[in-house]
Amino acid sequence: MALTALALNCSLKSTAQAQQTSTSKLLDLFLEKFRAEGVTGEQLRMADFNIKPGVTSDEGPGDDWPELRRRLLEADILIMGTPIWLGQPSSIAKRVLERLDAFLSETDEQGRMVSFGRVAVVGVVGNEDGAHHVSAELYQALNDTGFTIAATAVSYWVGEAMQKTDFQDLPKTPDATDSAMLAAVRNAVHLAKFLKQNPYPPQK
Repeated sequence: MALTALALNCSLKSTAQAQQTSTSKLLDLFLEKFRAEGVTGEQLRMADFNIKPGVTSDEGPGDDWPELRRRLLEADILIMGTPIWLGQPSSIAKRVLERLDAFLSETDEQGRMVSFGRVAVVGVVGNEDGAHHVSAELYQALNDTGFTIAATAVSYWVGEAMQKTDFQDLPKTPDATDSAMLAAVRNAVHLAKFLKQNPYPPQK
């Protein structure tokens, strides 16, 4: 069964500002593991797009969200990656979640949100504590907007607070981060295959 994944990189830096960030490195590793499980995918840097503030699927001229929404809904698995800033998801991650809020009122003929049947996993990086708090915030918002959260659906790395080593600077991915990622990937693939064959029941 062919599956696809889409990684949304919510780094504050655009590609023009930094070809690689710790978030992009983590998401590249996620996509490598998904490819090993037969899942194709791509990473998109949200800072490269004009995602207008709002809670609808189209906020008017110049808004890039409608195209991002289309690509998101074409994928079976969503990988949401964010750095930790002030102990929280990035402002761009929150902007993405706010735009996903539109799914609450966008349903198919059986009353199911358009996002139903899609699986979500999370990647978090930072030089401070907060990975569990950040993943919890993302889980809640993604679940509210119709995504299914796989078991052990996060892989993260946090460095020592107030130090200058970033994830992208590490010579090798730590074993704990790598093993957590592999579990998240395999569980997401298993769940996505199941949901593709066994859609959620009608909601009305």
